[in-house]
Amino acid sequence: MDSAEQFCPIDQSLKYKVNHFNDFSRGFKLGIPIALGYFPVSFTFGLMAVNGGISVWLAIFISFSNLTSAGQFAGTSLIIANASLFEIGLTTFIINIRYMLMSLSLSQKIVPKMSFLQRCTIAFGITDETFAVASLEEKEITFSFMSGLIVGPFLGWVLGTAVGAVACSILPEQIQSAMGIALYAMFIALVVPSAKKSKAALMVVLSGILISSLLKWLPYINQISDGFRIIAATIAASTVGAIFFPKEED
Repeated sequence: MDSAEQFCPIDQSLKYKVNHFNDFSRGFKLGIPIALGYFPVSFTFGLMAVNGGISVWLAIFISFSNLTSAGQFAGTSLIIANASLFEIGLTTFIINIRYMLMSLSLSQKIVPKMSFLQRCTIAFGITDETFAVASLEEKEITFSFMSGLIVGPFLGWVLGTAVGAVACSILPEQIQSAMGIALYAMFIALVVPSAKKSKAALMVVLSGILISSLLKWLPYINQISDGFRIIAATIAASTVGAIFFPKEED
């Protein structure tokens, strides 16, 4: 064996590490804007959770073990409202079921050699935003790329929750109560731009508001709990969107 062949395994190993580092760096850069966008949202979540009586550490743990935005807000709101475990589980399942579809879609683009553990790891970090970025990749998706893409938004989500939770715990009670309006402002900021750009989004939002209001105020059916009201409004508004505004074929 000559000297070149002796060094060949080292070169291959070095090339392998460089490729993984490049993939991770590229994914990390793409995840930075997502992380910056997550921070104020999770900051609001921390405020809401602590303001609702959840401890600072539990609020941080919820964000550490979840990366689900709307499902997390809904589930935590139900916990604060002392809803049943069945309501909490069913509500979060319905709201988060889209992540299952996103994972199935991305599974067609990942490298075939990715292990089951690695697939489970990246599935944890799939959100609307990371899915959108990953689905635009033209080549096969590697574990390094997805790890880089996910780590920034995950840290932004946990850090935002921690800052919001700690801030709420040290603020005077009057200011804590006033901060609750930030949650509504956040949802308005998320929904209005999309509704202005898309007629389908506008109609789904209006349908959700109408159905939720009917369930809240109509006699007899206004006895439905908050959790099942969210479930019914979500399913009904999604059905309206699917029937009247189906996705056009490419």
